Amino acid sequence: MIKSRNSEIHLSKEMVLSRITEIDIFSYYCSPFQDLGVPFCSDLREDNSPSVSIVLWKGRLLYKDFGHPEHTFDCFSYVSCKYNCNFFEALRIIDNDFRLGLAHINSAAEFTKGYMAFRSSKVVKPKPVVIIRKRARAWMNKDAEFWSKYLISKKTLCTFGVRPITHYWINTNRFSCDLSYAYKMGTKFKIYSPYDEIKWISNTTKQHIQGYNQLPKEGDLCIITSSLKDVMCLFEMGIPAIALQSEMQMPEAKTIKELQERFKKVVLFYDNDFTNPGNPGQTMAAKICKKYYPMSNIYLPEDYECKDLSDYIAKFGRTEGLKTIIQLQI
Repeated sequence: MIKSRNSEIHLSKEMVLSRITEIDIFSYYCSPFQDLGVPFCSDLREDNSPSVSIVLWKGRLLYKDFGHPEHTFDCFSYVSCKYNCNFFEALRIIDNDFRLGLAHINSAAEFTKGYMAFRSSKVVKPKPVVIIRKRARAWMNKDAEFWSKYLISKKTLCTFGVRPITHYWINTNRFSCDLSYAYKMGTKFKIYSPYDEIKWISNTTKQHIQGYNQLPKEGDLCIITSSLKDVMCLFEMGIPAIALQSEMQMPEAKTIKELQERFKKVVLFYDNDFTNPGNPGQTMAAKICKKYYPMSNIYLPEDYECKDLSDYIAKFGRTEGLKTIIQLQI
């Protein structure tokens, strides 16, 4: 006897994606999502600072929560998490909401969001390759005036690949500089213009860890801090340090493991932006410390009215009190 074929075998992610796109699915179910790469607050957990982006990764869209790494989803696993269901149930939800007609039984269920799903007008474009070039210049008195506020020497700046520049190019577009610096990281650059409206231009990735190549092989203490400027301040104090590309980036487990094998103690020293109601630096520090417990976080008390250690040095012109704060909190 020939058995009848269950037509629901057509309800697969391949068949779904032959009718609609990943961006259609994310646009319908993820209300805060506006555009690829634009951060927003998580809709899957309590989140007071924008820590989520939907990004193009190896040709597919991913929901990436940088403050909660377990929440990394493709469009189908995102629906599974949002509605607490398995993969096949997520397919049924999508089939019903978009009226794809792939299930062998016509569902009479209500639309999940109260209305029929729509096709998004958003277009997924591969992220263009960004090439940054720079033209270096000689060191001048104005450079010494700027960096001496942080007690950072020219020798240290050169050690960390920092160079003053007159111009930089983003692909073929040329920009002139007054007081700007290029941080060289492998074949990439981070352009720092402290007095411009846009302070940072970069083509670096999260794989570029600032200060990593300047770390000693081993030691008593290594600090993970917020910026290369802070890394250099700590270097001048004789304390090894690194900084990720973003304070909102969760360090990879392999990075923490390697540092803990090389140094007796690995701690954070993140911004205490007490004037910002969300205080993103301390919020992220708490998440990192929780994930890599018992890691601790050093912070500047609000009484100093400085959000980070380079601000402290610029305000007080010394590092002695900063050393005491570090020693008391590690």
